[in-house]
Order: sequence, then C-alpha cells, then structure tokens
Amino acid sequence: MANTFKNEVFNASLAADTDSGDLATVGSSTQTTLIGMTIANITSGVIAVGVKLRSGGVDTWIVKDAPIATGGSLITCGGDQKIVLETGDSIRIRTNTVNSINAVLSYLEITA
Repeated sequence: MANTFKNEVFNASLAADTDSGDLATVGSSTQTTLIGMTIANITSGVIAVGVKLRSGGVDTWIVKDAPIATGGSLITCGGDQKIVLETGDSIRIRTNTVNSINAVLSYLEITA
C-alpha cells in the first residue's frame, strides 16, 4: 500500500449560496483521511460558510453557516478531528458571499 500526503486548494471563484465542485474526491481502491481543512475569508466583511460531506449521493453538513470575520479563518478539521472518506465520497464548500474564500484541504491517500 502506498501512502501519499496531498493538498487540495480552492480559490475564491464561487457564486454566493452555491456549492463548490467536489473536492478531495476518493477514487476506487483508495482510502482517504482528511487531516486538515482551513477556510479563509478574503473579503472586507463577515461571511458564512458551510462544508458538506457527499457520500452515496447524500450531503451531510460538517459545519453549516459558520461565520468567519474579516481576515479570519475557520478550521473545520485537524488536530484531534479527522474525517474518513470512502470510495466515491467528496467534500463540498458553500459560502453566502460571492468570491469570498480560499480553502486548503490536507489529506492522506492510501492506495492498494
């Protein structure tokens, strides 16, 4: 089994109240553990963000409508909090303000 640490970077090109595309999508014969996710507010006002786990075509909120102050960031997982992703799972991000976030997802990918 090969273990590879990876980053997925998402920049601000997102319309308000619209999900991002699938981030950190897990391929077949792969196990993935999300080990860190930071979302930064790049605007001059307070924004609200959400993060979803999409599994089997069903979205489950990890965090919903969390406020991020100007110049601030939200760490949705890391430290003691890890998220295990299975084949076909992915992460999606949503914000209430157009072009307002940068995000970094760090994960460990284990392939057979």
